[in-house]
Amino acid sequence: MEQMSLFDDRRESAPLASRLRPETLAEYVGQKHLIGPGKPLRLLIERDQVTSMIFWGPPGVGKTTLARIIARTTRAAFVEFSAVTSGIKEVKEVMARAEENRRAGVRTILFADEIHRFNKAQQDAFLPWVERGSIILIGATTENPSFEINAALLSRCKVFILRQLSEEDLTELLHQALSSQKGFGGQRIAVTEEQLGVIARFANGDARTALNTLEMAVLNGDIRADGSTLVTDQVLADSMNRRSLLYDKNGEEHYNLISALHKSMRNSDPDAAVYWLCRMLDGGEEPLYIARRLVRFASEDVGLADPQALPMAVSVYQACHYLGMPECDVHLTHAVVYLSMAPKSNALYMACEHAKADVRESPAEPVPMQIRNAPTRLMKEVGYGDGYQYAHDTEEKLTRMACLPDSLAGKRYYLPTDQGQEGRIRDRLEEILRWKAGE
Repeated sequence: MEQMSLFDDRRESAPLASRLRPETLAEYVGQKHLIGPGKPLRLLIERDQVTSMIFWGPPGVGKTTLARIIARTTRAAFVEFSAVTSGIKEVKEVMARAEENRRAGVRTILFADEIHRFNKAQQDAFLPWVERGSIILIGATTENPSFEINAALLSRCKVFILRQLSEEDLTELLHQALSSQKGFGGQRIAVTEEQLGVIARFANGDARTALNTLEMAVLNGDIRADGSTLVTDQVLADSMNRRSLLYDKNGEEHYNLISALHKSMRNSDPDAAVYWLCRMLDGGEEPLYIARRLVRFASEDVGLADPQALPMAVSVYQACHYLGMPECDVHLTHAVVYLSMAPKSNALYMACEHAKADVRESPAEPVPMQIRNAPTRLMKEVGYGDGYQYAHDTEEKLTRMACLPDSLAGKRYYLPTDQGQEGRIRDRLEEILRWKAGE
């Protein structure tokens, strides 16, 4: 638990991320959906109508900074509270001081970082003081507040979702660090736009990581004869501990590597697939991007040849979301090897593509009357549902009723292969088609 003065400036020996911490909304980078002009949180701050709230978002996106800006803007007493070091006794002590402040006309903002780590008793201890208005509670969490915060407390707080910072946001922040007197504004730093872009991509939405990486690169840069500091690619690579430094997630190499991974899995080559996976991870690729591509592959290239491929890929995506790097590399390997060894079928992909082509190129055919719903009397009178045959009323659980428009009668989109479990689906479909043809 720490009570601090917002105007106590002890920055000289602090890390760059601390020295550059914004003090006003004008200096704050990112979260324009919340604090851009006319946006909801900005209006609450500008009108001094701040109430208890929860900031939910990934690490390094400015949750703590935003809470401090709010306290500075409203001139409220600001108390930071730790779930690790503070118990019920400390909660009560802070609340007693907050109640004294309230009686003196001073509001108290209590900032609870990682509020999801507070146990039920600690969260319950906040509740009466929030209800009474003795404190404005601002909680920050990386976890879903619906699961981690008591319902009674959550119902009294407005939840604001803070988004991962974009590469553009991080690049803007890095430029601020180079120009601001609180950063490297008093020094001459030779660093390229490409290198700043690499740092922004490496940081993966985390401002703290971006600033720490820049600081490490500058501190270890080459001092030139004119006194300026040169950041070389090697220094930057060492600072990031990345060999494949200039892997561009939006450039050709990005697409070359994801293509290599995809085609290796399609060719049932798990060794090559694992290699290309590790190349992408080593280059700083977002693991959730890879996981999304694996989910797509599970339907596009495996499909019903192995119906378990899709739920497996989705579960790997969730595992990567829970753990992140570096731990999730083994989950991605799990999926890559499984999908490489699974029987392959692109029948679902081809069915979808052929149907989309007909939708684009053919007139928008009306739905046949026999398969239209008829919820009103008028619809029934004009023929909606006439001729509908209920498959469950038949012994075969099949009818010969047409479901495609007349112009597409007999059109086949899904053509199952004989691979894996899709072979049984093909046999079943052929049996159905023979029955409908009266054979």
